[in-house]
Amino acid sequence: MSFLLDPRLKADTTPIAELALSTVRLMRDGRFLWLVLIPRKTGISEIFDLSPDDQQVLTKEISITARLLKAYAQCDKINIASFGNMVPQLHVHVIARFTADPAWPGSAIGHGAPMPREPSIEAQIIKELKQAFGEKPEPQKPQKPQN
Repeated sequence: MSFLLDPRLKADTTPIAELALSTVRLMRDGRFLWLVLIPRKTGISEIFDLSPDDQQVLTKEISITARLLKAYAQCDKINIASFGNMVPQLHVHVIARFTADPAWPGSAIGHGAPMPREPSIEAQIIKELKQAFGEKPEPQKPQKPQN
């Protein structure tokens, strides 16, 4: 059985990077800089459902993602959580938090309705995060010479 991303996660996020075990996606909520790691395993809802080896890989990927996000965002705190109350597919939230964000000091998860980002800002964040994760930038289409 091949891996399928939960439709809600797919609708609420944009792909950023593929790690050894997990896909990393950006939440489409302009109020927070928020990544989600989703292990590419079918039928898994809890971290302890993963094999011991995969648990170690996930822990490393969470650490890599958290360090990268903290350096990128220059935030005050990183929040890491796995709930699954709304979406049972195993996924781990890694959220850059600022003392001035709209949910501080409470949880960003479940705080009000998501707000979209300005499309150009969203595109820039996606580009920069992909580069930070080592993804190659999208090739530019060659422009036709002007006569």
